[in-house]
Amino acid sequence: MTKRIYDFSAETIEGKNISLEDYRGKTLLIVNTASKCGFTPQYEELEALYKELQPEGLEILGFPCNQFGGQEPGSNQDIQSFCQVNYGVSFPMFSKVDVNGDDAIALYKYLKEQAPGILGSKMIKWNFTKFLVNKEGEVLERFAPNAKGAALKQALQKALN
Repeated sequence: MTKRIYDFSAETIEGKNISLEDYRGKTLLIVNTASKCGFTPQYEELEALYKELQPEGLEILGFPCNQFGGQEPGSNQDIQSFCQVNYGVSFPMFSKVDVNGDDAIALYKYLKEQAPGILGSKMIKWNFTKFLVNKEGEVLERFAPNAKGAALKQALQKALN
């Protein structure tokens, strides 16, 4: 049987295991994040997009990851505090995970299979790689870490409609 995004579960940054079934009918932007990265200021834009588009059905799911340059060294509590204090992050954040390699969580293995990168690469290249999932749970697109601004917002709005 073909897996869907709703077949996966993840641990919130507070340590609670939840099913992605909870997000059925929502448009999802799934992002691997880091607190000490050149792309970290994207938290600000992601939060602005979340505040603007959440009433239309957008959920942004942040997955901290320390696999790229050791740029997410803190504990889940440190990460949560950093995101709230510095960027006012209110979208759901999850426990620190691996997105590549043998220890990559099942959700990220699935995302990479559904939306390979450039030249068919399955690897996540860096922090703030984004996956767009429609309301039916289909992975629509993978965005590079530097994707932001109008192009990202346009893709989100299209998926919401």
